[in-house]
Amino acid sequence: MSAEFIEVSEAKRIIRETIKSPEPERMSISLAAQLILAEDVYSKTDIPPFNQSSMDGYALNYEAWKQNDTLKIEGLAQAGLSEKKSLAWGHACRIFTGAAVPAGADTVVMQEKVGIEADKLIIHDKNLVSGQNVRLQGSEAKKGELALEKGCLLNAPAIGFLAGLGIHELMVYPRPKISIILTGNELQQPGLALNHGQVYESNSYALSAAIRQLGILNVDVFTAEDDLTILSEILAIAMEQSDLILLTGGVSVGDYDFVIRAAEANGVVKIFHKIRQKPGKSIYFGKKGEKYIFGLPGNPASVLTCFYEYVYPAIAFLSKQEKELIKRNAILETAIKKAAGLTHFLKGYFDGKTVIELKAQESFRLSSFAKANCLIQLEEHCSDYKAGEEVEIHLLPSF
Repeated sequence: MSAEFIEVSEAKRIIRETIKSPEPERMSISLAAQLILAEDVYSKTDIPPFNQSSMDGYALNYEAWKQNDTLKIEGLAQAGLSEKKSLAWGHACRIFTGAAVPAGADTVVMQEKVGIEADKLIIHDKNLVSGQNVRLQGSEAKKGELALEKGCLLNAPAIGFLAGLGIHELMVYPRPKISIILTGNELQQPGLALNHGQVYESNSYALSAAIRQLGILNVDVFTAEDDLTILSEILAIAMEQSDLILLTGGVSVGDYDFVIRAAEANGVVKIFHKIRQKPGKSIYFGKKGEKYIFGLPGNPASVLTCFYEYVYPAIAFLSKQEKELIKRNAILETAIKKAAGLTHFLKGYFDGKTVIELKAQESFRLSSFAKANCLIQLEEHCSDYKAGEEVEIHLLPSF
């Protein structure tokens, strides 16, 4: 095979070393979910900012109760009241969840474990201890304390935690802007009638769905005819507004395969073109400044295979994330033969221990991909795999 082709591992190394994440941006916390934090965040106040009841019940001083056994009920503490309350020795105060514990009280007894006689509180909780059911001031975070470190993924709990600290804006690494360019005169949109020679376009739908798995909801989709000038113009527009551009089809060497020439016309520097793999060996990767271009094959199964193996981690790198398909070793359920010289990625189903090669492996067929939960990687220099042999699989992300 021509020296122009590179190995799978080499292609992945090149992508990782080439892609640089963008500069951080200050963003509203409401928009920062699943992004990477670009700064250390410190608490500006104690959380909770006061001793707080974690129960509906009665606030009391534990030692006063131990000495008197019964306590006089006096006063009410509700959540959100700005008035500061104090509790006299030998007294108890009705209190609700989230309310500030009055000065002089240090314990809250659950309302289900008390009795009331006249205005006296009788406690039936034999296991009550000092400090019970009280969230101490600063127990979640203290003023000036490091709350979250730079590099943390802002998942739902992290967003809630920082919002609870009163933080409304953060420095984060933004999501990349992505465009998809579809090439091919034969493509027709789903819902419209097919003319002779046409096929329904599915790649933009599959790619957009896969990209959403990385938290990117808005993807621009362009359609280009098999014309070098038109494709070059559309690529220029996409490069102007996006950080990463995916082109599908037109990356081979046919008379109407214009992706490489369109990229060159826009000043894109080729990083590599063609990988020793099946499917999708004609994949292209190039860059211009901080813009990155992937030329993917046109066949739907090839497109998704190349996306998950190369583009999926590339998008993650652009967001400052370390995210590739999870690798596992699995026991092959049936024997597989292949020609040596290419790494093969087969659509498979993994049951937690064994993996089976699904039928319909051809690059134009998505029916098997729709049932797959992994890709089976068969090494370049191997040709025979026996049933019971251990192979590497890459788990496909799920919604």
